[in-house]
Amino acid sequence: MALHPELLQILCCPVCKGGLVVLGAEEGLLCSACQLVYPVRDEIPVMLVEEAVPQAKWEAGAREVER
Repeated sequence: MALHPELLQILCCPVCKGGLVVLGAEEGLLCSACQLVYPVRDEIPVMLVEEAVPQAKWEAGAREVER
């Protein structure tokens, strides 16, 4: 099942309140302004700043924040 289009319309970046772009096969939501990717796990967007992955690391293959 895909992310619901209405959900994607109301979601925004929790940092800058900017719009988000769906990445790949709906595996992440990118905020171009902040260059952060919010992961989608089990079809649920994880919109926590603490879970966001910098875009450069996401593109390098990291899907989780290093702790």
